[in-house]
Amino acid sequence: MYRSHTNGELNAAHINKDVTLAGWVQKSRDKGFMIWVDLRDRYGITQLIFDEQRTDKAVFEKAKSLGREFVIQVKGTVIERESKNANMATGDIEILVSELTILNAAILPPFTIEDDTDGGEETRMKYRYLDIRRSPVRNALVFRHKVTMEVRNFLSKLDFCEVETPYLIKSTPEGARDFVVPSRMNPGQFYALPQSPQTFKQLLMVGGMDKYFQIVKCFRDEDLRADRQPEFTQIDCEMAFVEQEDILNVFEALTRHLLKELKGVDIAEFPRMTYDYAMKTYGNDKPDIRFDMKFGELNPVSQHKDFGVFNSAELVVGIAAPGCASYTRKEIDALIDWVKRPQVGASGMVYVKCEEDGSFKSSVDKFYDQEDLKKWAEITNAKKGDMIFVLSGPGNKTRAQLSALRMELATRLGLRNPEVFAPLWVVDFPLLEWDEESGRYHAMHHPFTSPKPEDMALIETEPGKVRANAYDMVLNGNEIGGGSIRIHDKGLQSRMFSLLGFSPEQAEEQFGFLMNAFQFGAPPHGGLAFGLDRLVAILGGQETIRDFIAFPKNNSGRDVMIDAPSTIDAAQLNELCIRLDLK
Repeated sequence: MYRSHTNGELNAAHINKDVTLAGWVQKSRDKGFMIWVDLRDRYGITQLIFDEQRTDKAVFEKAKSLGREFVIQVKGTVIERESKNANMATGDIEILVSELTILNAAILPPFTIEDDTDGGEETRMKYRYLDIRRSPVRNALVFRHKVTMEVRNFLSKLDFCEVETPYLIKSTPEGARDFVVPSRMNPGQFYALPQSPQTFKQLLMVGGMDKYFQIVKCFRDEDLRADRQPEFTQIDCEMAFVEQEDILNVFEALTRHLLKELKGVDIAEFPRMTYDYAMKTYGNDKPDIRFDMKFGELNPVSQHKDFGVFNSAELVVGIAAPGCASYTRKEIDALIDWVKRPQVGASGMVYVKCEEDGSFKSSVDKFYDQEDLKKWAEITNAKKGDMIFVLSGPGNKTRAQLSALRMELATRLGLRNPEVFAPLWVVDFPLLEWDEESGRYHAMHHPFTSPKPEDMALIETEPGKVRANAYDMVLNGNEIGGGSIRIHDKGLQSRMFSLLGFSPEQAEEQFGFLMNAFQFGAPPHGGLAFGLDRLVAILGGQETIRDFIAFPKNNSGRDVMIDAPSTIDAAQLNELCIRLDLK
């Protein structure tokens, strides 16, 4: 064996014990008559000591040649450390080395393998195998493993069965762009990589599997950002003979379990919020409720004076930022510039300082008196010392702008503590949304989502008012999961396809296999999919997902470590009957 112990487990109880260790050289300190080496593996660091008086001369000389990241094996005796290090698990001991074997020499790495590294993100991604040696990345991957094991164990105890579904499937027109794979055995035809196992899990319910889950790779060819990757992982689940409440209860319990087991957090409340309320009160359908700053609509108390900007606006809406009345004009102007950025798109912003003496000072004092501004404060729930920020314009656009400002203010004010967790369900989404460009409805979730039973009569007359039997789980301002009760009736599914602009022939071509399956007795069923990457990142206290993925891609969808995607040679293209036209 290369080692009798890991580099994280030895302590004072092992003093005078002979051990064998192996790992990477973190760093070496040569004092001439004494050499100390920090030896690292996945489990921790142990200090080695080479003493000119007590160590064999040949071993001592070999120790002088050790460089960073050399892979070595040592044998020696555990001794008490003279200068103990309380910050290390092994800080009470060190190893007096008697034998040293260099298993593999290493060139100098392109960045320091330490928690606070000098490596930029692109360099670290290119040498990801080195980055994984760093504690933050390694610990993130270990944490991901713990989350997945907790999920598997929890669902298995509830009689869920993990079933694998295919990766090479049929391309469908809904959702993001598919990644496609040419078929050599079927020239001119292509598989698609699944954006989700949606239809397969529904077929498993038709097959009587009853409770299914899968921790599964999914693929979407879409523009990327910090919390997106072209390949991502879902905790995909489906249940038969259930209603919405059954599903919410199961996965609320799973979330409570994860927070308790992994973070030691007990969740007292798990609120439910309608889509309409979330949009009106927070400006988006994934509100962060760790802090307040709810929207206050000011149209009735702001459109009675001669301020044309407000009078002509569809919506005048504000939020109260706690403790911000002390902001200087410079700080306020910086926030106004922030909301005017193209990413936010506001044309300007009005502010009201709620002074400690109960008076108000505003950028629109010319148009509004103290009684007017007092009403603004009441509607936005502003207190003494707060600042009210007001935006105006088209309804949906203005809500989105104020939502962005709310999150930015919360970040600046330190209200988004990553160790505080505030989950909720958002329910009663619209079933359909109208797309002006295509002139037709699109499914807000996907075409297999069932309408609310009480809204079924509106499908023929007012489809835009139909609510979906759908739900999203939100955690700290991030959608971490979503699902719905599915349509299990062929007639209703056909009507849905028609609303979405599919001809009967198109529906049969794309989804005939599912419609045919429904004819053989499909049970009522529904499910949910968690985004595992995002869930793990939030539980790990981060906003971005890359460090929780072993080998992530950059914002261009490239793996800079293996240089993918890449070209393939002409022979492969010919075999696949593909000709490139890059004009």
